[in-house]
Amino acid sequence: MNTRLPLPFRLPYRLVAATALTVLALVGCTGSGGSASASESPSSRPATSSPPQSAPAPDPTATTAPGTPSATASAPGSSSPLPGFSDLQPLWPFTTVDQAREWEREFRSGGHQPWHLDPEQTALSFTRHYLGFEEVDRVTSRSVDGREARIGVGLSGTESTGTAAVIHLVRFGTGPDAPWEVVGTDDTTFSMTVPAYGSVARSPMTVGGRITGVDESVRVDVRQPSSRDLLGTSCCMSAGGNSQPWRSSVSFTGAVDPVLTVVASTGGHIAEVERFTVTAVRTG
Repeated sequence: MNTRLPLPFRLPYRLVAATALTVLALVGCTGSGGSASASESPSSRPATSSPPQSAPAPDPTATTAPGTPSATASAPGSSSPLPGFSDLQPLWPFTTVDQAREWEREFRSGGHQPWHLDPEQTALSFTRHYLGFEEVDRVTSRSVDGREARIGVGLSGTESTGTAAVIHLVRFGTGPDAPWEVVGTDDTTFSMTVPAYGSVARSPMTVGGRITGVDESVRVDVRQPSSRDLLGTSCCMSAGGNSQPWRSSVSFTGAVDPVLTVVASTGGHIAEVERFTVTAVRTG
């Protein structure tokens, strides 16, 4: 598959859809959105950014809890596994289970940042403030099943099916106040299959997948939750056709978090970013 807190698109005819992931046996994340209907159920979508087997989003840059990633950089390889989801990687907003638990304590004592309990607001904040895709500012679909959620996000002013990506989230913890955590995206017509979800990242990194579209321009960024700055970027590669392969190479430096976010985006027809896909890679 392919599925940061701080930081901050668009073909109405291109949509993102999701693949079925069983609650009892999850496998990674790797991908983006495509042109399936936003009303499609995750089980009907063919590709996934997870491992095999409309209120405006809050701005996390305004107030950040001491335990959130922007204030606490984690050492490489120190990421705790997601309780109950051992094959998934924590992308954003928390990098370790200790950070998630610290937020829970602060929420119980003073109601700090309650949006962590809302999968829609978490998905929008991830898209707009972490990835920086500010124009992707509305929820296009919602599917919540127990401790998992898949939230479609898209551009305002486009059709209800204009989904840029379907964000895959899980609850980071087992208690009633466990916050939502982004772990990847579910993909259809724009996917990222390389690097493998959860693999160890090395620079330069080969990135690739498949895409359906016309005159697409693919950009690849590497990010980490503890930093506002990009670790690396590669722009832009021309692509298009019907489920055609795309491939790029990106170099990156400055990685300190245990899990990095690799994001590929395409657009340029009606917006800078019209579709995107993300995956998770480890630094050690």
